[in-house]
Amino acid sequence: MSASPLGLLFDGVDGGVRRILDRALEGAETSVDEAVLLSSVRGRELHALVAVADELRRRQAGDRVAYVINRNVNFTNVCVKACRFCAFSRTQRSEEGYVLDVEEIVRRAVEARSLGATEICVQAGLLPGLDKNFYVDLVRALKRAAPDLDIHAFSPEEIKYAAELRQAPIREILAELKEAGLGSLPGTSAEVLDDELRRRIAPGRITTAEWIDVVTTAHAVGLPTTSTIMYGHVETDAQRIRHLDTLRSIQKETSGFTEIVPLSFVHQEAPMHVKRYLPDLRQGPTGDEVVRFYAITRLVVGASIKNVQVSWVKEGIKMAQWLLSCGANDLGGTLLNESISTSAGATHGQFQSPSDLRRAVRAAGRIPVQRDTRYRALRVFPEVLAPGEDTALDRIEDSDATFGSYAQLTKDPRFRFRLPVAAG
Repeated sequence: MSASPLGLLFDGVDGGVRRILDRALEGAETSVDEAVLLSSVRGRELHALVAVADELRRRQAGDRVAYVINRNVNFTNVCVKACRFCAFSRTQRSEEGYVLDVEEIVRRAVEARSLGATEICVQAGLLPGLDKNFYVDLVRALKRAAPDLDIHAFSPEEIKYAAELRQAPIREILAELKEAGLGSLPGTSAEVLDDELRRRIAPGRITTAEWIDVVTTAHAVGLPTTSTIMYGHVETDAQRIRHLDTLRSIQKETSGFTEIVPLSFVHQEAPMHVKRYLPDLRQGPTGDEVVRFYAITRLVVGASIKNVQVSWVKEGIKMAQWLLSCGANDLGGTLLNESISTSAGATHGQFQSPSDLRRAVRAAGRIPVQRDTRYRALRVFPEVLAPGEDTALDRIEDSDATFGSYAQLTKDPRFRFRLPVAAG
């Protein structure tokens, strides 16, 4: 019988896999080669991997599962780039291009705050013809209207674009955004940090070195970021794991990542699926693949990035609940509006009420916690439903009717993007 802490579970598990899992339980760092080997486990070995990931989650993050009350505002789908995986973006000549003006973005933020939101998440396409001061001016307007709302905004790709508009260094733009009131950045536009792969799925996209430069500079000026990976398309196991190792190395240097969010590729409406650009493209990860990758993520980065967040938009609330037993400890946000995954074909909706998230957490045997953007606990809930928990946000039954949907937004004449009229 194995002498490991989970010895009985390891009976019959491959010796090499068992040694990796034993070492992880003893506190050893999981190497790239070890994680690549774990990427092929099935059956009993997968169960053992999940059990170890869950135990490490308990040690590193505890039994609380957090969520944030937030609203997404994707203020335009018009973009100067055309990434092959992105079903959200439209060209400037599209009949479905939309733009929300600053007044409407602020209105949505103030509305969210009135419903209990503590965070506004702002990301969008790279809109042609933007004023060079747009990003800073938007942050200032949001901060004036809702000073106590955390502004979590602008992917590294958008920061690079803002710097190009201003012809200014990345550090200068980030410092000015922070001074205006920006609190943190989403670590999106990462996909997989491998330039050969990036050229296949998003030619012209921000490079690996540029992405790393933006996030490490953000950390240096005092702006934390999230970190992400989009998987299940054409990447290899080794490319996935090297991505995690890159994030781990950055975190060791900066401690600037608040969480990591593995994002399943949603294929249905993605251009590279619809137009068959890539013959080896997969239709997103399988269920076992999602479970396995979440568990591996906990083993590889959990000691440095302790918060592993589930995207319920990608996985659905039932799968998200199960992933809380596979290494994850966070359910992300309520969102209120969600456009990017929905436009790609995700079918899990654009909103989860706080009560829905708490219900999933309790059913998983864990403790629900409302947090802020930087993972500070705002309210710890009892393990059973308590009187007076529900708010107005919990009682919303039709989020599309209340907040609008992406499809509605692309057809709303109030927000139609129009090409500028040429002079003379």
